[in-house]
Amino acid sequence: ANGVDAAALFQDGGLTYDDFIILPGYMGSSLGDLSLETQLTRQIKTKLPVVSSPMDTVTESRMAIHMALLGGIGIVHYNNTVEEQVAEIRKTKRFENGFIMDPVVLSPDDRVSDVDAIKEQYGFSGIPITENGKVGGKLAGIVSARDIDFEADRSKRLREVMTTDLVTAPAGITLAEGNRILHESKKSKLPIVDESGNLVCLMSRTDLRKNQDFPLASKDGSKQLLVGAAVGTRAEDRERLEALVEAGVDVVVLDSAQGYSVFQVEMIKWARERYPDLSIIGGNVVTAQQCDGLIEAGVDGLRVGMGSGSICITQDTVAVGRSQASAVYYCSGAARKRGIPVIADGGVAAIGHIVKALAIGASTVMMGAMLAGTDEAPGEYFYEGGLRVKRYRGMGSAEAIQERGSKRYMEQDEVVRVA
Repeated sequence: ANGVDAAALFQDGGLTYDDFIILPGYMGSSLGDLSLETQLTRQIKTKLPVVSSPMDTVTESRMAIHMALLGGIGIVHYNNTVEEQVAEIRKTKRFENGFIMDPVVLSPDDRVSDVDAIKEQYGFSGIPITENGKVGGKLAGIVSARDIDFEADRSKRLREVMTTDLVTAPAGITLAEGNRILHESKKSKLPIVDESGNLVCLMSRTDLRKNQDFPLASKDGSKQLLVGAAVGTRAEDRERLEALVEAGVDVVVLDSAQGYSVFQVEMIKWARERYPDLSIIGGNVVTAQQCDGLIEAGVDGLRVGMGSGSICITQDTVAVGRSQASAVYYCSGAARKRGIPVIADGGVAAIGHIVKALAIGASTVMMGAMLAGTDEAPGEYFYEGGLRVKRYRGMGSAEAIQERGSKRYMEQDEVVRVA
């Protein structure tokens, strides 16, 4: 009638988050007095225990930025080229709240119809024009709705319609100073330029109206947002890891469906020797033995879960895994003895599941399905059955594997075939 403790609960078999409920106790403080600060790794703390999954339909720079602003952290996927992944890390590290570091830019030779296409896709039409059509190019003008709304010829070059009498601000300006200039000038956009007049970034009146302070933001010692990146365990992934470290990544997640392998152990030892201060998260694991093996190799955190994700197929196709609640409980117990935090990865279909994962020992919880489909997730919205949706797929799906996803499953030369 009074319930059982965790040791008794988990001794008789495998449990999922839906197989138990937590009994309430006495609450002696208000919710505002509670702290959810936690350890992501031995070295890294976050204010909130939430992590976005390194899936190509969940985490790129936009998701990573917003996760860090809110107090968690995002792990950028590696189903891309090294250069593409590095670019996502750099975007996150150089993000400054209130500044658009990668604005949409056109050149004077582009046409009014190009602005129409951008408005259709992104919902805005105030676009800086640089000589080469890229951020970093010399600022030539701005095109706004008032420049083109009544233009009949949509094939006209932007050099013929753009505004060239511009209000700009120098690089290094503070958010408060930029806000003041926008207010006084009554402009909707404020280009930030360097000493040579090259476009560095952009401030928007609309974004400033939406801007807010993020007191829980996850930041490093240089006040830059924290961000992680996933890497594989092949020999060629060592070059990827080197590039990520050079870009300023704060933590790497060794991404493998079965984390306790000779490939991952060798990767951990190599990375630990080469980058002794780098935070390394190993996984995925579901048993105490697996945890001990990766801890011995040198990890600073563990990712727990195998086959429990909403679209994960590991248990169905290779018949290995473990019920997620049991995996989290036993792995957390083994890791806690060694001072290693655990990420509960998979099986989270509701906020209550997050609470349960933390209650049975996890330090943080990784989410994929709960974040897919948000504005910050990669991909474009489309309509299906009258609903506005985004594509969401597992990294073991045939489509993802065709786009380099087989790296996660240690395949070398042959395509992985899945059910």
